[in-house]
Amino acid sequence: MSKKVLIISSSPRKGGNSETLAASFAQGAQEAGHHVETIYLREKKYSFCQGCLACLKVGHCIIADDAVEIVKKMHDCDVIVFATPIYYYSVSGQLKTMLDRANPLYNSDYAFTKVYLLATAAENEPHVAAGAASVIQGWVDCFDRCKLADLVFAGGVDDIGDIVGHPALDRAYQLGKEI
Repeated sequence: MSKKVLIISSSPRKGGNSETLAASFAQGAQEAGHHVETIYLREKKYSFCQGCLACLKVGHCIIADDAVEIVKKMHDCDVIVFATPIYYYSVSGQLKTMLDRANPLYNSDYAFTKVYLLATAAENEPHVAAGAASVIQGWVDCFDRCKLADLVFAGGVDDIGDIVGHPALDRAYQLGKEI
């Protein structure tokens, strides 16, 4: 059965390593017959959550920017994939801001049931992705019908293109095929 997959890429660098990892996941999912859309946050204009909670009353954010449309797409997809470089042992600021702006999804009849995290970092130790995973798990925990399905971490990649040949690319591709 074909699924709607939404990839949210939070790399500020076009062609960055986390973006390349996301492209590998997308290729696997497309080859498996799924509909894949990738959103590049660096191309969007959106501001910080104001904490007003109006979204919980009216069903959407009252800040009129690109986040409103992204949240609608998140609501309607079956699978969400977050791709991020690791900065200071966490997700990028761009992704954290988007997660905050997705607050209107809380208590909605959202479709997504699986979330994947694709992360890259200059450091290569296994613990490097733990902070990012904790942020995403905390977000996922707010949605009863959803689970963090998997994490793909590519460490030891810093400059654009360093990820070429990294085993995480194959793993991301396979996960895309298997969703």
